[in-house]
Amino acid sequence: MEKRQLGTSGIQISPIIMGTWQAGKQMWVGIEDAETVKAMRAAFEAGITTFDTAEVYGEGHSEQIIGKALSDVRSQVVYASKVFANHLKPDLVVEACDRSLKNLNTDYIDLYQIHWPAGTWNSELVPIAETMDALNKLKQQGKIRAIGVSNFSRAQIAEAAQYGRIDSLQPPYSLFWRWVEKEAMSYCVENNISILAYSSLAQGILTGKFGPEHKFEEGDHRAKSKLFIKENYARVQTALNQLRPIADCHQTSLGNLALAWLIAQPQTNAIVGARNAEQAAENAKAAEVNLSDGDLKEIDAIGRTVTDSLDDNPVMWNF
Repeated sequence: MEKRQLGTSGIQISPIIMGTWQAGKQMWVGIEDAETVKAMRAAFEAGITTFDTAEVYGEGHSEQIIGKALSDVRSQVVYASKVFANHLKPDLVVEACDRSLKNLNTDYIDLYQIHWPAGTWNSELVPIAETMDALNKLKQQGKIRAIGVSNFSRAQIAEAAQYGRIDSLQPPYSLFWRWVEKEAMSYCVENNISILAYSSLAQGILTGKFGPEHKFEEGDHRAKSKLFIKENYARVQTALNQLRPIADCHQTSLGNLALAWLIAQPQTNAIVGARNAEQAAENAKAAEVNLSDGDLKEIDAIGRTVTDSLDDNPVMWNF
């Protein structure tokens, strides 16, 4: 899989990135550690070298599983983790980073990201200058190699960038969720900031595996997704039916067609989760799908039949 540079950092990332929210187990059902470890190894063997996690995913459990699965190939992989919104005071940033280093069984984190802006999820409002100062010091110490932000608006990225180099933005972004394109993407292009798209398959919807009457198990957070609201979900099903012939033409799955479209967008890389080795290996194949300009335009237009009807709130869920 051909690598790409992360912002201006010199760090080389794979355009398909393994997401590990599910590895933390909380807010997911049916996740087994042994299967997650196999999935991570399969992803690595298929060419995925970048793994995204966060301290809040299972209160460090996701990070621990990454450390267990990949420590023997640490020099060949890129770890991206995140500090949560309630740990943005300078001393708490340092404590969180040290915990993540221990969980990951490593002495450096390649990309360390602010998970949500200060003030979100009832967190304390901490000036971004203070948080960035702590992150810059961690970078100088070699504990982290690059700084990123997640769920930030264009204005918030620009403010953070006044106090240090920002090499990535991690927004929710998929063919069916395109809020980042409105303002933040152009800033990222202008300033050579990599976009690491999460929920790149719209939490599984773009795989086509959820039928018109799908119901999630109790405890699965995806039931709160706005895309599963009745009127939106009807548009989703129509769009998927229009995408299927294009996927068939390229002899690929619906999911990999959506991922191939996504990594063809400006500055964009796709974070995608996997429950098992088979899914991880399948996700990697998306990097091999070559879409023409005509394909990209057709897929774009189909996606807009879903996204044009969504509200302006950037958060994907009705929590």
